[in-house]
Amino acid sequence: MDPVVLHASVRTETGKKFGKQLRREGQVPAVVYGEGHAPTALVAKTRDLTSVLRTGSGENVLITLKVTRDDGTAEPDRTVLIKEIQQHPVTTQILHVDFHQVSLTKQIEVVVPLQFTGEAIGVKQDGGRLDHLLWEVRVKCLPTQIPKSIGIDVSALKIGDSLLAKDLVVPPGVVILNDPQVAVAACLQPVVEKAPEAAAEGAVPTEPEVIKQKKPEAEEAAAGGEAKAAKPEKAAKPEKAEKPEKEK
Repeated sequence: MDPVVLHASVRTETGKKFGKQLRREGQVPAVVYGEGHAPTALVAKTRDLTSVLRTGSGENVLITLKVTRDDGTAEPDRTVLIKEIQQHPVTTQILHVDFHQVSLTKQIEVVVPLQFTGEAIGVKQDGGRLDHLLWEVRVKCLPTQIPKSIGIDVSALKIGDSLLAKDLVVPPGVVILNDPQVAVAACLQPVVEKAPEAAAEGAVPTEPEVIKQKKPEAEEAAAGGEAKAAKPEKAAKPEKAEKPEKEK
């Protein structure tokens, strides 16, 4: 990987207010540290930094940082990597950048993305599904040997097959630090949705139970009264006639 050039200036002012002013002017506050040097506050043009990030290497791009002091003199060039980028959560505007100075003769550890190619035979022919279990791996190498990505061909995967970290093919001088047995991708059985259970054969649907409502007590009493009134009254017995008194 060949370094790209980024120009920056030393800044003496710090703080949130000054950072907002720089961003309004199309600049980004930054800091560089590492390799036994004290941290140095910098400022770079937003368009230059954006151009560097679009090289295809992402945040792993190797940068030759050309720094100018306040008096216009140039500092020695620094070879750096982007350690951290702070962005606005909504607008994605770059708010701050941390550069880490590295040595071209010392190995470093970085994270490299995986590039999947091909279509698994288990997906193509048997309707399986491919699971990407890792999207990046950590590697160790010289700064000039950092790969843009690591390719992995999944075409030969059948259902039940998987590719491990040890199966990855990397360029010379690059060592993968992940567990060799960790799965990177796997071809799994298709997901089958269960059909709703059919009703049991011969089952007779049950009718809802009808619950009769009892009549209120008042209605029952009224009903009883009406029933009594409906019965005919017994005829009154005729009075017995008095016997005539005997004559003396």
